[in-house]
Amino acid sequence: MFEQLGLIGCGLMGGSFALALKEAGLVRQVVGYSKSERTRERALELGVIDCAATTLEDAVEGSDIVLLAVPVAATQESLATIASVLGSRALLMDVGSTKSDVVAAARETLGERLANFVPAHPIAGKESAGIDHAEACLYRERQLILTPLPETRPELVELAAELWTLLGSQVLQMSPERHDAAYATVSHLPHLLAFSAISAILTQPQADELLALA
Repeated sequence: MFEQLGLIGCGLMGGSFALALKEAGLVRQVVGYSKSERTRERALELGVIDCAATTLEDAVEGSDIVLLAVPVAATQESLATIASVLGSRALLMDVGSTKSDVVAAARETLGERLANFVPAHPIAGKESAGIDHAEACLYRERQLILTPLPETRPELVELAAELWTLLGSQVLQMSPERHDAAYATVSHLPHLLAFSAISAILTQPQADELLALA
């Protein structure tokens, strides 16, 4: 289906996406970029990527699909860097867990390439991060939320949905605002409460004893 995946971020999420595409026979070549040279070399060694790029632009240029798998805080800078080299027909996606801020960053940086962007949030992950823990089955039988924009080309939304479905995901669509409100309730708030509970325990004189019982 795709000639080249430009992978920006060779960690658990990005690496698993590349492996899934390869296993499904959906991509001919994967060009990967990570800031860490060691990570790039490890991704090559594991066969997650076929070619290591030393810049974001090198990973994106010539790619007909691009996945941005970096921390949400790095999204705006990454999008600004790749906007000028992203192909006019390329499908661009991210895997960020929040969407309104990602969309705002895209609107500020992508210009006419905003039409290529299909924001995505795979509801998947593991307790261990990093390229060594990437696996092709990470997205199977998991929900995948797409939050396309009014400007997004409809055929690219359809292509993104088809792709994630082929990888075994259950694809849903909603607005960025609805997505963020929903996951603030069912994901981010529980995280906040859990961190608060542990923080409260750590202030107790018998914290070590209590945590040993957990």
